[in-house]
Amino acid sequence: MTVKLQVLDHKIVTDYRDGIEYICITDVARYKNPDRTGVIIGNWLRNRNTIEFLGIWEQLNNPDFNVIEFDEFKRQAGLNSFTLTANQWIEKTSARGLISKPGRYGGTFAQKDIAFEFASWISVEFKLYLIKEFQRLKEQEFRQMGWDIRRNLAKVNYLIHTDAIKENLIPDTPTAQQISSVYASEADLLNVALFGVTAREWRDTNPELSGNIRDHANVHQLVCLANMESLNAHFIDEGLPQSERLIKLNALAIRQMRILINNRQNSLPRPGEDGEYV
Repeated sequence: MTVKLQVLDHKIVTDYRDGIEYICITDVARYKNPDRTGVIIGNWLRNRNTIEFLGIWEQLNNPDFNVIEFDEFKRQAGLNSFTLTANQWIEKTSARGLISKPGRYGGTFAQKDIAFEFASWISVEFKLYLIKEFQRLKEQEFRQMGWDIRRNLAKVNYLIHTDAIKENLIPDTPTAQQISSVYASEADLLNVALFGVTAREWRDTNPELSGNIRDHANVHQLVCLANMESLNAHFIDEGLPQSERLIKLNALAIRQMRILINNRQNSLPRPGEDGEYV
């Protein structure tokens, strides 16, 4: 997955491969000189401190690292005649900390810790802004991951829910139209119990929004929805009619939403006697 960071008006591409997060140090080098990125990376690579840093990282993280070739590079580092490219380092040592992508949109990519080290060599200021922007990206991804987990939880419960419908509400040898009608009816039963509207009513009221009503639900509503789907499946197994289930599910939704909202309000910081928030 490729993502672009914005650091001091410079776009920095990131990548994820084989469980490792990479940052394009060719983009970082452009901060110093956009026309000589290859030379800048080459000068950094021929530095003895760089070779030692790369070697230690590989020995800690790469069981296939060729230590013999690394020792040879380290022996030559510092000599006026010594040169090294990213491709040479990767091919000779089987390194994983650096990757090289050919083509117009390619470049040299480094594992994030190595990239931060390179950025420090370029500019301490740029390194700090790069770390800050990278951390912001990670926090955003974690928040999105939490949302996806909650959304998937609702989807998993919905499978339980639809299985119960299939076993108990669909008549023998149903037509496709009958199946569709029953599933839609049960989905809207939950929508009305929780949101107060059917899916079609929501779409008619919100024509400018994409997706469906559940895609725009908040965290509390998704948690409540997951619980309602499981409970509705249980009610269906017990043979309760739709009208009775609607009343029970609506009461559950009201009770759970009150609990979730009150819990959130109680967890918010509040001013103490001294005026400080606690």
